[in-house]
Amino acid sequence: MWIDEQIWGHRLWDATTPWLIFLEFLGVAEAKDRDQSLLDGQGKTYPLRFKPAQRMYARNILYNNEPMLRIADEKLADSASWDKWLSAIANRAQGVPLRDFSYLRKRFNSFSDFVALVSMLRGTTIENGPNKRWSSRFVFPFGRHALYEDLSLTASREYINFGLPGELVYQMLCRSAYAAELAPEIAKMLDGDPCDRLLQLMEPDYDEDRSTRGNSYLPYARHETFDDLGQDWLSLLRSPLPRFDTYPHLASLTALHLLRYQLLVAAAHCFSVKPHFICEIIAPKRTPVRELSISNFQSNDTLPSRAVDAYIDAIGRSEEWERRRLGETPFPDCRRLLVDIVRWPEEDDYSGQPDETELLADLKRAAQARHRKHVAAVHRSYGAGAGLVSRRGTSQLRYAPTDALLKSLILANVETRMDYSEFLDLLYRRYGLVIGEREAVQVLSDDEFDRKSFQMNSARLERRLRTLGMLRRLSDACAYVENPLSVRM
Repeated sequence: MWIDEQIWGHRLWDATTPWLIFLEFLGVAEAKDRDQSLLDGQGKTYPLRFKPAQRMYARNILYNNEPMLRIADEKLADSASWDKWLSAIANRAQGVPLRDFSYLRKRFNSFSDFVALVSMLRGTTIENGPNKRWSSRFVFPFGRHALYEDLSLTASREYINFGLPGELVYQMLCRSAYAAELAPEIAKMLDGDPCDRLLQLMEPDYDEDRSTRGNSYLPYARHETFDDLGQDWLSLLRSPLPRFDTYPHLASLTALHLLRYQLLVAAAHCFSVKPHFICEIIAPKRTPVRELSISNFQSNDTLPSRAVDAYIDAIGRSEEWERRRLGETPFPDCRRLLVDIVRWPEEDDYSGQPDETELLADLKRAAQARHRKHVAAVHRSYGAGAGLVSRRGTSQLRYAPTDALLKSLILANVETRMDYSEFLDLLYRRYGLVIGEREAVQVLSDDEFDRKSFQMNSARLERRLRTLGMLRRLSDACAYVENPLSVRM
């Protein structure tokens, strides 16, 4: 059925990490840049269609190449080493149109040079888990020749590591107000790096047979999180930070904006207030801010589930539902409407009474069971990946931003320096992060608000930023958050 997808698109997927979302996005961007349509038309061309690279020769060399080091250790003559390895890789290689790797012999001075390069590139592997199969391992995104889609061992597309949120991010940036400015900046990420040219040596000169992809779906032409995401990307890509150093910040902030997108859309469906995030700057002992943050997290965590119920309730209040409910054959007509609207499979057994109210209740149960498998966990999964959600110091999840996330927020928002109170206000306005007393009083009731606790929370953040070299206090009443890169310049 399509209920989560109707609300948020196809699809938010919890079983992925910020880095993998970032890599999936870059794969889409590379394919669209190859077609000369990178972020073209601000998303007006729909649906998204692209032909991602597979680069199976390079992937076999990097990750399906166990004999290489063993042959290198045998210290054979150069010619013998090449002969032995070429025979071994021809027997092992999968997913390539022709098991001929002899082109490599002409591109390297020696077999030992080839082994050294492969070892160096392997050392840049992203998310290098011990149980990850070779066809789902990814080298650092040096450029277009380091970008490829997630594949099974049979070279067919998989939705395990790349579950489509990267495609959603691409469409979000297409539909942001910054699409035209972002396109040339993202294009620079794809070409010109020496390591990318080294990866190009791993592939023979041939036209790869690429399949057309594009199964993602984003329901909204405009949304505030699209512009917020685009603004952060543009700010980081134009910053003095070296290009590769921006990538961890882009990945974490992208996950943060996807989390915000999920909650903001859910709140709109529930007719709820705009969600916020009460952040505890970790203290040695349990504080009122920690209690409020835990409660705030739990409340936000239920928002997507409530949105699913609200979406189904809206169907039950619709004019079409009422018309069919009052018709000559109400139950089959209402059942058919649900099939048409949410793709509730007709073959699903319905064991309840032939009653329209019970039918909606059964749909809710089925939708919630499906929702809990993946989409319900996006809030905590992306929150932890972005560095916002943590159990540190307690057994319960709450919002406690890491140093890495704080640094990302400063690099994306502070051009040179900014008054500390102005910075706290910016975090609240742009991201919904509540840290100091001025922001807390706007979201808490009188009986929840404890001025002293939030003053101490703000003071702890100030000390952390000073330790990170990103805050300077000039007097008792004057503290500035500084972007160290811009200040040094």
